[in-house]
Amino acid sequence: MFVAALLPVLTVFVLLVVLRRSAKLSMMVAYLVTLVLALLIWGAPWQKAAGATVNGLVTAITLLYIVFGAILLLYTVQESGAIRAIRRGFTDISPDRRIQAIIIAWMFGSLIEGASGFGTPAAVAAPLLVAIGFPAMAAVMVTLIIQSTPVSFGAVGTPMLVGVKTGLSNSQEVTDAIAPLTLDQYVPMVATNVAMVHALIGILIPLLMVGMLTRFFGESRSFAHGFRAWKFALFAGFAFTVPYYLVAKFLGPEFPSLLGGLIGLLIVVPAARAGLFMPSDHFDFPPRKQWGEDWQGSVEAGDAETDLTANAQTREIPLLTAWMPYVIVAGLLVLTRTIAPLKAWLTGPDTTIKLSDLFGSGISASAQFLYSPGTIMILASLISVALFRMRGRDYGRAWAISGRTMMSAAPALLLAVPMVQVFINSGSEGITSMPITLAEGMASVAGDAWPLFAPLIGALGAFIAGSNTVSNMMFALFQFSTAQGIGLDLIGITVIVTLQAVGGAAGNMICVHNVVAASATVGLTDKEGELIRKTLITMAYYVVQAGLIGMALINGGYWWIAAVIWAAVVVAALGSNRERDQVGETV
Repeated sequence: MFVAALLPVLTVFVLLVVLRRSAKLSMMVAYLVTLVLALLIWGAPWQKAAGATVNGLVTAITLLYIVFGAILLLYTVQESGAIRAIRRGFTDISPDRRIQAIIIAWMFGSLIEGASGFGTPAAVAAPLLVAIGFPAMAAVMVTLIIQSTPVSFGAVGTPMLVGVKTGLSNSQEVTDAIAPLTLDQYVPMVATNVAMVHALIGILIPLLMVGMLTRFFGESRSFAHGFRAWKFALFAGFAFTVPYYLVAKFLGPEFPSLLGGLIGLLIVVPAARAGLFMPSDHFDFPPRKQWGEDWQGSVEAGDAETDLTANAQTREIPLLTAWMPYVIVAGLLVLTRTIAPLKAWLTGPDTTIKLSDLFGSGISASAQFLYSPGTIMILASLISVALFRMRGRDYGRAWAISGRTMMSAAPALLLAVPMVQVFINSGSEGITSMPITLAEGMASVAGDAWPLFAPLIGALGAFIAGSNTVSNMMFALFQFSTAQGIGLDLIGITVIVTLQAVGGAAGNMICVHNVVAASATVGLTDKEGELIRKTLITMAYYVVQAGLIGMALINGGYWWIAAVIWAAVVVAALGSNRERDQVGETV
């Protein structure tokens, strides 16, 4: 059964990553393989498979809605001419692409993750990076890499408050083991551990991100060129992770990423303006004519001389005004997620579209379009029409381009998400679902070394489900029970649940429908496998390091040394990488 349960994952990996087939083809084959296994091997009723498929289609439509909002916001800023002011603003801070990536992807992206989650950072930050001159693939890659450290506290703590808490609820073994604590007291304790482990690992993420940027998109084709910005990268790592951990410890799981990103921006941007910790050299992408064919999508990168299209308005727009659409998005995300009465109305029965008990399967599907980040981005776009005094034909063009770009992503998402839902809901009477079968198989082999593998289960769950929250819901109780089974005390059990949440966050870097959705916002299609091949590097660092830190927290001693050595080996191995001859080469 373990090998059979592995087939859907292997199908996606082989077709998408190894053979480099399109996401549309890969996910269609994977869906059919998963459906056949669920019906014939797992014995799932056809009603359950059909209900899961419809639930997946509804979820995919909600993702496409977010994609459309992100693209519309980008083209509103572009068609109005405001993008010129934003470009100049970043050039004034630093023309260095490494610094721009750290500020927009790492700092701003983490803030957006804290407010909204669910792939929104890439949907907001990737188009903005493209607009200021990044190749589309580079923009998506760096925004996927940062969907790791802040993810466990995304959407105002949803992966912890909903994912871990729901995963551990209604279990007497959990209630007995954590007594006299209640689950409401236990989850914040787990969250503090999660923030600590993320902080220890995430400090290096900005450094690895800029190394990846120069390795795959620099003229020198070298990680070392990116590592020359090590002072600023580590400074930015600390500027986010220190307040992030302190907020988790003293304020709880709702605001670590949100406040960590905001405080980090308030620290890092003035430091960059003052020239603190800046590299002695300057990095830019090679001339446009040297860019690889797969670097660009249908949304063309801007530069200092040209806009994304030749039709943008030429009126000068002040920098603060130009940034207002993104300020509006961030502000509305925070308000709608933190003001309880407003959130209750936006997510209540009157504003929720719900399909209950699909085909009698017990599976329901729902969509909350008013609460969706897509609505917030569309609203910010509409406000910007008046703010920028846009011409009707320019705004109409923004809608038309956004619609076409969204439709190009639709086939892959409309296949990927149903496949995930059938996979998750494949269990039948007496037979556990495919994800649990995989996890149980790995646990039976790992034994006392389970802390090394626990983050991998979390990452696998996120890769499959596209969500740290869902990964935690699927596997938190399994991880808790496995930790008990190998004889760990409550402290050790808490470490294992922590590793589940950390691994689930890391898995977002390679999650198929996150990659598809982020790529769609910059018009990059059929390159999802290439992106996953790249982000696998940082995901592997993250998951292995989490496992080593987990072993150190449980066993102490030499495991801490092993964790330090692993971080040093990763940096040294990547930093020793030198030139590659072929532009566009990937690992």
